[in-house]
Amino acid sequence: MAYLKTVFLSKSEEDLIHEKSIECLQDVGVRVDSESVLELLEKEGASVDYENHLAKIPEKMVNQALETAPKEFTLCGRDPKHDLEFPTKSYPYATTNGLAPFVNDYETGEYRLSTRKDLASFTRLGDAIDSVDFLWTSLTPTDVPPLAEGPHTLWTTMQNTTKHVQGVTVQSAEAARIQIELAALIAGGKEELKKRPIFSMVVCPIAPLSFEKRAIESQVEFARAGAPIVGLAMPSGGMSAPVTVAGMILTANAENLASLVITQAAAPGAPHIFRTESSPMNMADGSFNYDAPEFGLIFSGSGQMTRRYNLPSFNGDFCGIEVAGDQRETMFTHFITYCACSAHTDIVAGLGGMDNAKGVCFKQLLVDAYTWECCREYLKPVDITEEKLGLDALRDIGPRGTFLTHRHTRKYLRRELIRLDEDKREFLAMEKEKQNEKAGELVNKILEEHQVTPLDESIVRKGDGIIEAYEQKYAE
Repeated sequence: MAYLKTVFLSKSEEDLIHEKSIECLQDVGVRVDSESVLELLEKEGASVDYENHLAKIPEKMVNQALETAPKEFTLCGRDPKHDLEFPTKSYPYATTNGLAPFVNDYETGEYRLSTRKDLASFTRLGDAIDSVDFLWTSLTPTDVPPLAEGPHTLWTTMQNTTKHVQGVTVQSAEAARIQIELAALIAGGKEELKKRPIFSMVVCPIAPLSFEKRAIESQVEFARAGAPIVGLAMPSGGMSAPVTVAGMILTANAENLASLVITQAAAPGAPHIFRTESSPMNMADGSFNYDAPEFGLIFSGSGQMTRRYNLPSFNGDFCGIEVAGDQRETMFTHFITYCACSAHTDIVAGLGGMDNAKGVCFKQLLVDAYTWECCREYLKPVDITEEKLGLDALRDIGPRGTFLTHRHTRKYLRRELIRLDEDKREFLAMEKEKQNEKAGELVNKILEEHQVTPLDESIVRKGDGIIEAYEQKYAE
């Protein structure tokens, strides 16, 4: 099979990044603000300085983690028809934006703080759209106690989709155990959850090279429960990583390897996905620069390093054009998206995001999903075989002949060529004002008509009770 893939790094450059990542972990080490995780690493062979919370990880530990980490696994949906096999056999899977505190109200147009109701509706919209393969916990609802936000977002999302759910909030080991308990209610118990992980979890190192206590202790809990871990490295060049593209790739790669080592030390054989989202700092205001040209290049390089390790890769964002955005940005945004989505990745994220990922927009989710549905066709595998090369047909036709009525054309015309949905192409080609109006109509129609298979009422009551007890004990 032939695939459209960006090759950014040469073999010698891959080797150099890997070599220096190992050197970084052995000589510089990583800061781990958890005594229990430091003890875990020391037991596996790391050199630990407890006073300075530092663990130096030898190459042997990295190699062992790369060996025990599964190369193939499944992100399961509540409905098995939504199961996602890794690695992908074709274009990447796509998911939404995550953790946004703001929402663009699809009914009033107001840009405001989000609620659980918004999260439920946004999730249900994603559940209805075929090209949204799984759901991130997309919003940070502000109508719940902050220390209970993780359990609330997971529970609300799981009730409003039968697709796989990926959590994006880790607050403490106790909150992690609550989220595991909630998922186990739906899966049919903790052992069944291990067999069919219906949720996974994003856990971020803090660049450069450090792991915060509550987040990393949560990662250990999730790994032991069988929930696949996404180690999301987010070094920002010039602030938390060297300012060069090479330096940002190195920092992210070292952090990803360290995160993998911790997952495998906690639970050998636990599923783990490499994820990088790195860009230079915006020198004007210190923010993370999603518009930087380097954003796509780092995705491409990090994705290639993940493929070198033969591990599942989550190294791409879908940078859609905002519903009311400036068309002049199209070329630059689409090129960044191309670099990301052809970057040896199994997953891309960002559908429905706006405002540098701080907000989500219902209309934007629809526009992004339809755009992705068309764009992803270019990433499908192409079968290069003797039969499809068609030399025998060329022999039959000869010079200056026509293939219009040849059996080779009749055989492959409908099943070989890409056929884009004309209604969606027409929608995407509309002028912005008209597209915005049409998107609103479609969102309302979907939310009025689409029904998600509900959880059993007894399960909902148990889950609500678990969260209520947790809030009373810890969150309030």
